[in-house]
Amino acid sequence: MQGSSLARALDDRIGGAGFLKKAMRKIFPDHWTFLLGEIALYAFVVILLTGVFLTLFFKPSMREVVYDGAYVPLRGVMMSEAYASSLEISFEVRGGLLMRQMHHWATLIFLAAIVVHALRNFFTGAFRKPRDLNWLIGVLLFVLVMFNGLFGYSLPDDLLSGAGLRILHGVTISIPLVGTYLAMFLFGGEFPGEDIIARLYSIHVLLIPGILLLLIPLHAVILTWRQTHTQFRARGLNDRVVRGAPFFPTFLAKTTVFFLWVTGVVALLATLFQINPIWLYGPYMPGHISAGSQPDWYMGFLEGALRIMPPWEFTMFGQTVTMSVVIPALVAPGLLFTALAVYPFAERWVTRDHAVHHLLDRPRDVPVRAGLGVAGVVYYGLLWAAGGNDVIATTFHISLYATTWIFRILVLAGPVLAFVVTRRICLGLLARDRHTVEHGVETGVIVRGSEGGYTEVERPADEEATAVLVPPARRELPPSDYGDVPPPAGRRVRDALERTWHG
Repeated sequence: MQGSSLARALDDRIGGAGFLKKAMRKIFPDHWTFLLGEIALYAFVVILLTGVFLTLFFKPSMREVVYDGAYVPLRGVMMSEAYASSLEISFEVRGGLLMRQMHHWATLIFLAAIVVHALRNFFTGAFRKPRDLNWLIGVLLFVLVMFNGLFGYSLPDDLLSGAGLRILHGVTISIPLVGTYLAMFLFGGEFPGEDIIARLYSIHVLLIPGILLLLIPLHAVILTWRQTHTQFRARGLNDRVVRGAPFFPTFLAKTTVFFLWVTGVVALLATLFQINPIWLYGPYMPGHISAGSQPDWYMGFLEGALRIMPPWEFTMFGQTVTMSVVIPALVAPGLLFTALAVYPFAERWVTRDHAVHHLLDRPRDVPVRAGLGVAGVVYYGLLWAAGGNDVIATTFHISLYATTWIFRILVLAGPVLAFVVTRRICLGLLARDRHTVEHGVETGVIVRGSEGGYTEVERPADEEATAVLVPPARRELPPSDYGDVPPPAGRRVRDALERTWHG
């Protein structure tokens, strides 16, 4: 009774009972692809928990000390306090190495889940109205998490992360007009400066996580709860009918177990598979170099773009503009993420589709979108592979210059070829689906007719299969209202794009 009275008193003062009751009854469709977003969410929880543990022992200082810790090979070596504290966490803090590795593995899984989740949303059209705002938040989350991973990767101040900081410094000073000022402000002087670790630490543990703690609930909970959940086409479903299980108790029980599975997998990876062994690299010294240095996978595409970019630069008003750094490190990723952000609105403009969509497409249903998606994946993958052109050249005994030129050509031609091939495959799959709906399903049974010819017995497709195979009806182009006068150039371009889109 006292509990009921307290609940009523709280509801009278702050409200929320109606929302809570509605939330408990919200229906969640059951499909394995919906787990991708949950993997990202739960990996983020693991990152937060392990990150709080690590902040208790890490010292974000570049003050030089003489190491006298448990790792014997480095005793007596001058190093920064940041590197010394990282060694202390790894070898002297109980459970410290496990927490470090769980933090690193969870970050890699977090970013991988974000990428795969974004691809799933792109290829199925889950970004369409009313989820375009959620798509924008997702793109922003990807950018923030990627940079936060880079900053966290740089904190131990070992030789490998120091090489990454050297690249960051070079990219910063390449920004026209303000680059040198930004580099001096960020690093606290000439490279490597004295303040970069402390400033990256503040950004890594306070600024970006604070923004993420605001955006992730908005992206994954609030907007998702306010909107009807997406689902794949099936018999009896439409944009107003959702089939699935309620949040409580079914989905809540399943997602709790899934959170434990994600945490267990991260812990297992951290226990069995070594990652970022900073004690093998040694402290960062500006005069030291390391061969075969590779960043974490999510920064590989920037590394590849920098490696294959031709050495272009020009001088304007007495200032040298290094295009070989500006284009791959600033322009290329800026265009990539800008294209991701504006894509839902560009597709809506081309197709004139302003309707609300809760049913998802199959990738083949929109061949142009599928082609663009695969082209983007190929472009990203080729740049990522180009980040290891030295390793490829050494392993396969190929000239480094040859691998560089191969990747330059592939980065330009590969996405175009991927678009054409993917679009043709999707059109072929759609033609096969139409044949199945119109003529039936192949049974593999061959019969001989009275005239001696052989035919295959086909059975009619059932209603369940037909509901999946038949894509939504496409809107016809509106008639021109310009009479005999040719429409404006913008209207003609838009009409041509829409005809190409529906192919």
